Amino acid sequence: MGIILWLVIGGVVGWLASLIMRTDGQQGIILNIVVGIVGAVIGGLITGGGNINNAGLTLSTFLVSLLGAIILLAIVNLVRRGSVR
Repeated sequence: MGIILWLVIGGVVGWLASLIMRTDGQQGIILNIVVGIVGAVIGGLITGGGNINNAGLTLSTFLVSLLGAIILLAIVNLVRRGSVR
């Protein structure tokens, strides 16, 4: 059940981050899931090195994951286009 929750929450976080960064038209559901999961890891590392990936689903862990996904998409946009957008 844990992996399914990771996929669903990762997809939602990745989708919201792509809407915020205006890259939604460029990526599908698989890339949204990957961005959400990797964003959760990045967010966990940035916010004090705590392991949010083993934490329960709360508003703070969701927002940290969203922040990490936005940072990931900003870095990808910077490398790809030369601007964050």
